[in-house]
Amino acid sequence: MSYRTMLVHLDAHPRRVALLDFAFRLASRFDSHLVALFAIDPMPIPRVADAHWSTVLVDAGAKQWKEAEDAARRDFDAVSRQYSQVVSEWRSDSGAALAAITLSARYADLVIARQQDPDSEQDPHVPQRFAEELVLAAERAVLLMPYIGSAQTLGRQVMLAWDASPQAMRAATAALPLLEKADQVRVAVFDAEKHRANHGEQPGADIALFLARHGVKASVALEQSVDGDVGIAILSRVADLGIDLVVMGAYGHSRTRERILGGATRTLMETMTVPVLMAH
Repeated sequence: MSYRTMLVHLDAHPRRVALLDFAFRLASRFDSHLVALFAIDPMPIPRVADAHWSTVLVDAGAKQWKEAEDAARRDFDAVSRQYSQVVSEWRSDSGAALAAITLSARYADLVIARQQDPDSEQDPHVPQRFAEELVLAAERAVLLMPYIGSAQTLGRQVMLAWDASPQAMRAATAALPLLEKADQVRVAVFDAEKHRANHGEQPGADIALFLARHGVKASVALEQSVDGDVGIAILSRVADLGIDLVVMGAYGHSRTRERILGGATRTLMETMTVPVLMAH
């Protein structure tokens, strides 16, 4: 099993060069075809604008979009020359970004994007919770790169955050090519007693056996969160164990519940320190 096609989303954020390098390195590792898709939301037109101002704003938006696309294309060309062994292609879409990416994602094995920058001024053309919406809308797993730092290694030391949910299983299955190449895979079962009905006789045993049949040797550890905050517990273990990739399901509960009460997905979305592969 491998990733034959990868899709990386590019926008107008200055971190896209680091994201491109990350995506090309990953594509090189798996001998994948890499599709780079530039997509940002169009400039909104105020409802109160009359016909004249609407035309002016549309023209200004089109010019701004073209300038942003040209800058992104230059970055893509520069990085692609450094990875001449990777077969890659450039695409752009002037429609709504989320719709463009989810359409192309149907024909990719893995989607690569970046964590949202908390400084909203750096993301004028991308909604505040774009990464979250992408994980929920894409029909493929999404690998998110943290907005700070650069991933020097990926998938050598992997943590699978396991709660035996359908989302976690989808994430684990989507991550198999990475897990198969990992030096070490740790299945972390958090608060197993709270979700006893989801697990078999021995929490973590079934997923470890599933992985073993795919040639993945994984260790299983029963972990306890502090005050039920699994997200913080994941980040703590990431730091303790030198993890360079987290694999997890996204939004086992409703987003409204997670936003109000907290949840591992939201915590990782906001404070990830290493790349995270998520599937909903």
